[in-house]
Amino acid sequence: MSLPNAGAALIERSKIAEYLLSAAHPVGRFKAVFFRALGFNAAAWPDLRDAILTVAQTGAATELPPTLFGRRFEVRGTLVGPSGGAARIVTAWIVRSDEDFPRFVTAYPE
Repeated sequence: MSLPNAGAALIERSKIAEYLLSAAHPVGRFKAVFFRALGFNAAAWPDLRDAILTVAQTGAATELPPTLFGRRFEVRGTLVGPSGGAARIVTAWIVRSDEDFPRFVTAYPE
């Protein structure tokens, strides 16, 4: 199964620059260590956004139980970093009840 409407997937800047790549975020700082080891950094946050979008468009999606807010999905795939390193990740997405495109929720090492 593919992520529904993956070509229109939305990843907000704050989810990348202020969460996944933030050394100061209470939760994200632990994930930042992982993503920075692959060569990603907050100054060039679009690089990580684009790499995650590639995973969303090419990886296998699993639909999770829905919530009151919409349909939830996990997409697993290989993330390739600017340093040339690669690692398996899990990305989480939601298609809100009133929308037809997936929104990025989070990512973490598989």
